[in-house]
Amino acid sequence: MKRNSAPVRFVALLLLSGILGMPLFPSLAADSADELKDDIESAQKKLEKAQAKADALSGQLNRINSSLVTTQAAIALAKSRIAAATTDIERKAAEIELIEQRIEENRLILAGLVREMKAESEEPLFSMVLSGDEVTRALDDPGHLLTVGERMSAVLADIRSSQDQASQERETLERLKTEHEDTLADRLDEKQDLAADQRETQADLADQQKIVDRLRKEIAEMQSDLSVLTGKSYDAKDIREAVEFASDETGVPEGVLYGFLKMETNLGANTGQCTYAEVEKVSVARYKKYGSKYKASIALLYKRRDLFYDLVDELGYGKNKKVSCSPSGYIGQGGAMGVPQFMSDVWAGYESQIRSATGHKTPDPWNLTDGVMAMALKLRKAGATSSKESVIKKASISYLGTYNANYYNGIVYWSKNYKLLFK
Repeated sequence: MKRNSAPVRFVALLLLSGILGMPLFPSLAADSADELKDDIESAQKKLEKAQAKADALSGQLNRINSSLVTTQAAIALAKSRIAAATTDIERKAAEIELIEQRIEENRLILAGLVREMKAESEEPLFSMVLSGDEVTRALDDPGHLLTVGERMSAVLADIRSSQDQASQERETLERLKTEHEDTLADRLDEKQDLAADQRETQADLADQQKIVDRLRKEIAEMQSDLSVLTGKSYDAKDIREAVEFASDETGVPEGVLYGFLKMETNLGANTGQCTYAEVEKVSVARYKKYGSKYKASIALLYKRRDLFYDLVDELGYGKNKKVSCSPSGYIGQGGAMGVPQFMSDVWAGYESQIRSATGHKTPDPWNLTDGVMAMALKLRKAGATSSKESVIKKASISYLGTYNANYYNGIVYWSKNYKLLFK
């Protein structure tokens, strides 16, 4: 982004002012401030447009994700129906096979009976002499006069009817299975298209978010320059000034800030006892001991390590700058930095806000002003703008990542009794 000559003039002004101990060329300072304000306003407009585009892409991605969920459910349903149809088809096939066996068995029985009758007599069954009871039964039941062959034929016809019905049901099931397979193919194609759209939208959103982050960083840097130029850059002399400044800026009550500061670092006095190399060694050993499910945690550890080394290098600290040690009571990572005990990736997420609030071009987690401001910003995000215990409890869970009774009770106590800290 074009910044004109404001930074050069700004640096020259600072040097001359520092040498002489007084403001030099007020009109030049005013011009530089005006140019910075114009640049900030221009960047803000670009940021608004970039954020709107990012929001639109985010909404589009949410819709794609929702469609993917629906499509995946349709795929699962189609697979389930295909499996059920396959099972039913197999059952019908087995049923038809049994019917065919019955038909063949009855055909053999019929053939045997016919052969027996021919061997015993050539007379038709209806011409055989009937007893008196048989005559009465024949008159009452004409079907009684049917030959054995006719009766067996009727049985065979009934069995064949069952066979035809089973075959029709099987055909229906096969047709339904084909329909389900067609549906599955369509849904799989749809899923593939949605997945492609998802990847493309995610990439576009990532690119757009980079633009948003870059603009925010540039705006924060310009606001930092402007704060220094206009005498608004702030450095607290002690913890009380830092808390008062952060509370005024964020609306988080001073007592709440003192409570969290006391429990996290004893008001900034204990910001860590380990180097990051020690943290890495312990954490990796623990993660490897418990298997591959911790691969993501190891990857996060390395990401945080790289961010940490970049930050301490930029601030002029060595790589052995102390951070929190890996916890002994559970599997987890150390590496929390400075006054607010932020992990390096969390700190990176708040840097631009801290920069805008304190006027420091490169915020420092070990600096009282920056550290307390970072804590206040995170607590405000967690809703801690009052001293209610329910609010503090929610904020403590957000800040620590879990509920801990001792941690929460300590915050509540010191939020009410923080004046005892300075007696």
